[in-house]
Amino acid sequence: MAHPRAGTPARDEDLIDVAAVEQAYYDVKPDPSDPGQRVAFGTSGHRGTSVNGSFNEAHVLAMTQAIVEHRERAGIDGPVFIGFDTHLLSKPAWRSAIEVLAGNGVTTFTAVDDDYTPTPAVSRAILRFNTENPGVQADGIVVTPSHNPPADGGFKYNPPNGGPADTPITNPIAERANQILENGLRDVQRIPFERARDSELVIEYPFSGEYVTALGEVVNLGAIAAAGVEIGADPLGGASVNYWSEIKDFYGLDGLTVVNPRVDPAFGFMTLDTDGKIRMDCSSPNAMASLISRRDEFDIATGNDADADRHGIVTGDAGLMNPNHYLAVAIDYLFSHRDGWLENAAVGKTLVSSSLIDRVVGGLGRRLLEVPVGFKFFVDGLLDGTVGFGGEESAGASFLTVDGRPWSTDKDGIIMNLLASEILAVTGKTPSERYVELVEQYGESAYARIDAPAGREQKAKLGALSSSQVSATELAGEKITAILTEAPGNGRAIGGLKVTTDNAWFAARPSGTEDVYKIYAESFHGPDHLAQVQEQAQALVDSVLAD
Repeated sequence: MAHPRAGTPARDEDLIDVAAVEQAYYDVKPDPSDPGQRVAFGTSGHRGTSVNGSFNEAHVLAMTQAIVEHRERAGIDGPVFIGFDTHLLSKPAWRSAIEVLAGNGVTTFTAVDDDYTPTPAVSRAILRFNTENPGVQADGIVVTPSHNPPADGGFKYNPPNGGPADTPITNPIAERANQILENGLRDVQRIPFERARDSELVIEYPFSGEYVTALGEVVNLGAIAAAGVEIGADPLGGASVNYWSEIKDFYGLDGLTVVNPRVDPAFGFMTLDTDGKIRMDCSSPNAMASLISRRDEFDIATGNDADADRHGIVTGDAGLMNPNHYLAVAIDYLFSHRDGWLENAAVGKTLVSSSLIDRVVGGLGRRLLEVPVGFKFFVDGLLDGTVGFGGEESAGASFLTVDGRPWSTDKDGIIMNLLASEILAVTGKTPSERYVELVEQYGESAYARIDAPAGREQKAKLGALSSSQVSATELAGEKITAILTEAPGNGRAIGGLKVTTDNAWFAARPSGTEDVYKIYAESFHGPDHLAQVQEQAQALVDSVLAD
């Protein structure tokens, strides 16, 4: 149930105490015997909050030292590219990381004038350096909790492939970081920030200039400029704020307006998300309510989350597009307008993304690569060009350059937003208008996610299920066609369960932060049938967990 003030402007009582949250970063000492205060890398790094001891200076010092030691074991001898977003805790954490990197003699590239840096700009910098310097490997750190509320902090490691690190890397880093915490940080080597920042080890890198001037390699900005597309770009107070104005100036996009150039650590300009919290989620109609209210002012309006790895597309006829709908449109367009891509380049999607994508991919005659939740599973394919596009239902995606080279092996919300304007400029149709045509061709689905209660033991059991534990043969009146605990695209464990029929499916995964499991479901027979799928999915999962 939505919060009664969801979609309305934040009030003073909704805002964080900026001074208290920042002070807690330094003052609160995490207890490594408390599971909630240990380092834990999820699908996008370690995240937490300073006031409850889950994201503090000690965590960042320990993680950075563990990353340095990982680099030594892996033979990574190039620089570290580091960026941070506009969350309150991001800059203090960036300073802490700089202290440790310099204290260990590691060369670090950071933004000119210590500016904010979007996640995709860090990914691009890693790839470019490694291409231009064969025999030397660079990697990166992104200090961001993505779209999370203002009090949260986040810390993510990107290895030399430029994308999010996979578990064979993050698990040992987290284990070592927790050992360092338990040892009272005695193994951390650091020097004071001012001395580190002024040393020859910390070098300014033109992240924004390199990224912006190369954008024409991946999006047809000439077509957008020639068509005079009126664009409203809302950074939601995030790291892309200066990038959008640079894009406008460099490519002569006179129709581009940066809707909200404000940066505020409390994000007090936001409207409340569905649960009543401030959250920079550009896929949420409530968080995007301010931009949606201005949709008639622009041909295309777009939003990014705080580190710009997610996208949100707003059109006059549809408002905020469902991320699944836009992914399907983007895939259909790209694989019809990118002749430089390999003929066998696959389409990557997470297994909780819409099956409309499956039907579109089939219509294109392309191969579908269905993987578990996590953008890391697309990295290798984007790197060698065998995956043209990788996308998640949570509004994160990236794709190859026009001539089939890797652009970013992490999610890039900026190019996904610009692509919407390219689609309009080239086809004369907004992405939402094109979605209507795809529905006429492939059918319309109802899609939703709900939560069901589950304790720690039940969640662990769900995460370790095997398909043989499910004996059901029907789902909502249709024959079950597959029971999956491993993703068909790469054979990796789902960490849950997916059950499919010809016209519906559900997937159940345990939450990493709450005592619930998530049920994603979709039906091409409409909302009533979707409700049946959801009800029977919960009953099926609960029965398996009760055995």
